[in-house]
Amino acid sequence: MTELDAPARYRLTQYAHGGGCACKIPPGELETMVADLRGVPDPTLLVGLDHGDDAAAVRIGSAPETTTGGQAVVSTADFFTPVVDDAYDWGRIAAANALSDVYAMGARPILAVNLLCWPRDLLPMELAREVLRGGLDVGVLAGCPVAGGHSVDDPEPKYGMAVTGIGDPEALLRNDSGRPGTPLTLTKPLGIGVLNTRHKATGEVFPQAVAAMTELNAAASTAALKAGARCATDVTGFGLLGHLLKLTRASDVSAVLDPAAVPYLDGAREALRDGHVSGGTRRNLDWVRPHCDLDGIDEDTALLLADAQTSGGLLIAGEIPGAPVIGELVPRGEHLIAVR
Repeated sequence: MTELDAPARYRLTQYAHGGGCACKIPPGELETMVADLRGVPDPTLLVGLDHGDDAAAVRIGSAPETTTGGQAVVSTADFFTPVVDDAYDWGRIAAANALSDVYAMGARPILAVNLLCWPRDLLPMELAREVLRGGLDVGVLAGCPVAGGHSVDDPEPKYGMAVTGIGDPEALLRNDSGRPGTPLTLTKPLGIGVLNTRHKATGEVFPQAVAAMTELNAAASTAALKAGARCATDVTGFGLLGHLLKLTRASDVSAVLDPAAVPYLDGAREALRDGHVSGGTRRNLDWVRPHCDLDGIDEDTALLLADAQTSGGLLIAGEIPGAPVIGELVPRGEHLIAVR
């Protein structure tokens, strides 16, 4: 076996208890854990912990006594266990996912550093190099330098990035800026989670899922800003329903979803039918159910709407070209989300 053939011997997903963003701490537990954690108050902090937005943002370059002008520096970190067996693809997916938090804020990434945990006694370092190569290639695609990072010897492989971006502080896309009467647009199809779960269980490869996960949200972010949108979030580990719940709660509005308008990847419903549903997806649905009117859909559809995505699309309050409108924000009602 040649050195180039060696990576094929390893199925990376078998070295992790979960996969991708489905391995996140459940949203309800996370909110309880950080509820009382507050740092130093600062008038330059534009986005912090208050609403669980996609990234933090701070204003720089303006006079200390003013709250306008300057520039917004956006900061985020995201990493997770393998979501696919191919090391290079995992690196690409994790990098695209980390960059997505910056795009979801309407900012442009300008610097990324690697975060790598690696079981050096279990997996060859050449595989770790392939992971880093995948991340670097996505950084090149995004026009974002990847400069160093940090590594840890860990029993379970994990990879991601800490990313810094810049944007207009008066034009950030935030999850607390939704207004009634605004349409909701989704820029990538759902189903990534169930296909990844099937991949982990069977080894089947789904190129359509890899293509979706490695697609940057840069164009969607630019289109949202061009359309005048001011409210958005990306759809990742908490599923469409979970991230929409956070948006409606932060914006003090409700949302109505049209389940027939939501796009899905080929094979997603078949994966669900065959039982390939992650524990993270089920926890997502348990968390959102008390806040949702789901009487108009069956349990399978509810699970797909709660499916834990990895490097999913943007959910934008506004219309952008080429992306389906899947619902609308409405005045706050009995339920934060109604699916009908």
